[in-house]
Amino acid sequence: MPASSAAATTVRPGATGAPGRAAQVVWAAATVALVAVGTVRAAGWLFVLCLLAAAVTATLAVTGGRTPLGMLLAATLPPAATVRALPWAVRGLHGTRSSGPGIGRIVTSLAISVGLLTLFGLLFSSADAVFADLLAGLLPDISPGGVVGWLLRLGLIGLALLGGAYLVSRPPDLDSLRAKPGRPVHRLEWALPLVLLDALFAAFVLVQLTVFFGGAGHVLRTAGLTYAEYARSGFWQLLAVTALTLLVIAVAARRAPKATRADRLLVRALLGALTALSLVVVASSLYRMQVYADAYGATRLRLFVATVELSLGLLFVLVGVAVALLRAKWLPRLVIGTAVLALLGLAVVNPDRLIADRNVDRYLDTGRLDITYLSGLSADAVPALDRLPEPMRTCALREIAFELPEDGLWATNLGRERARSVLDATGVTSSTTDCVTQVRW
Repeated sequence: MPASSAAATTVRPGATGAPGRAAQVVWAAATVALVAVGTVRAAGWLFVLCLLAAAVTATLAVTGGRTPLGMLLAATLPPAATVRALPWAVRGLHGTRSSGPGIGRIVTSLAISVGLLTLFGLLFSSADAVFADLLAGLLPDISPGGVVGWLLRLGLIGLALLGGAYLVSRPPDLDSLRAKPGRPVHRLEWALPLVLLDALFAAFVLVQLTVFFGGAGHVLRTAGLTYAEYARSGFWQLLAVTALTLLVIAVAARRAPKATRADRLLVRALLGALTALSLVVVASSLYRMQVYADAYGATRLRLFVATVELSLGLLFVLVGVAVALLRAKWLPRLVIGTAVLALLGLAVVNPDRLIADRNVDRYLDTGRLDITYLSGLSADAVPALDRLPEPMRTCALREIAFELPEDGLWATNLGRERARSVLDATGVTSSTTDCVTQVRW
């Protein structure tokens, strides 16, 4: 049986499945905040990431989970619970036939309700133009494509609610899922690799300090690269180093003996040094990305990766605290909390507008600009792109105006509303034809 299915069926009688009321409230608030990003920001890529994170936080709000294994399994519960909820719902409907109306009567009642609302709604709409406009804003698109889209949305929402109801009624006992304690190894077995790794990290940090103080001239003399090429050449490798270091620290902290005071002191010294040196690596990665973005402009990928690095830096700080205390029961929840804070932080800074602002400032200073990329940003970028001089401004805004949808009551978005205000005030529309595409690096 898959682990997710086993977790979904392992239920304690009367178990709440939550690590306490306070934790439930925090995860529920995080879910609401993540979903609310869709009404504030127009960047679809950010909203998708927030929805994925919201699925995890909503599951934790319902089922709990404080152990690393339990929280990892919680991320797989939403699809598993949705599948298992279907037969559960069918059994529930069959069980209520004797005590309530059957499915046929419920469907008949719904059909009568829809028919009455449609009939009287059409009569009221034809009697009053203001009410007709209000009703038109409330009703979804009834074209064939619109109907199919709404049916798909309702189906997905219904499945999500059904899965949530299943988890509420049958919460799994995630806190009982704990990895077996690892067998402590001999001091030399784990200390020697860490000592050598700390030495390697220290050597790398010294090189980074040399590059930092030596500047572009030092890089050009020693590596034969421009400063921007040097920054680009190592960023992804440093990102991988950062992630792998977290894995090394986790394994070492689990397997290292801590029975004696000397063992605990050695754990704190070696893992603490590795954590501190890793923070320097994170700072080096961020500095490289900053140099590269200054040279070639800001993009969504570069901003997202920089955000990931900042999150990893915060995570290393938390790991350092855990190493100092030799306790990390609270760390798994803060790991997910760090990811949630990173996404909400992106929503607060308005990533597409920040990218546009950076590129506009760079254009005003250097005259270099990638109009093709900027015109593919979301409506959030419109106020920043409006600062460009003509014809660059029209070139950047024309495509965004063309892609800007008409929002009804159900799709109200603050970012798109602000974009419409700017576009209406400046006279840029999708029909503007005097745009000369210019891509200048």
